[in-house]
Amino acid sequence: MTMVDHRFDIVDKATFRNGMSRLGSAVSVVTTRYGGTRYGFTASAVCSVSDTPATLLVSINRASSCFHAFENARHFCVNTLMPGHEDISNIFGGKTPAEDRFTFGDWSEGLTGAPVLTDASVSFECELTNAVDEATHRIFFGRVIDIRENKEQATLLYCMRRYLNG
Repeated sequence: MTMVDHRFDIVDKATFRNGMSRLGSAVSVVTTRYGGTRYGFTASAVCSVSDTPATLLVSINRASSCFHAFENARHFCVNTLMPGHEDISNIFGGKTPAEDRFTFGDWSEGLTGAPVLTDASVSFECELTNAVDEATHRIFFGRVIDIRENKEQATLLYCMRRYLNG
């Protein structure tokens, strides 16, 4: 069901982006393996959907250089970063070639073959259950099949266009 009220103007891109910059969130690197190559991107659009069954969602720009891998992969892992991982966030959020991104951080292979950051605050390994396109992005829904938690439990946060230690 699409609900659009045409009596109101839609806010412009700059105003929206400025407003959203005030919505603090955890910083994650979402990873997958496709065609024998590891892929990943930095995401702040990650959200719990349900605990029965355990399901989360993540949003990716369809213009992303690694979109094709996520579009075709069956599994992905959401690795929530810790303070000190700012360089990993920046590399995975930039223009670094896919496999070169994994030279930053200590990565292992999860149950599904998806890359898992060994010292992430928490990693959620997921099986893709649904995908929905909205505007410029695709929302992936994943059933969580494994969780790895770090005992330190600190999380890297991003708000007002800067990193915060949570």
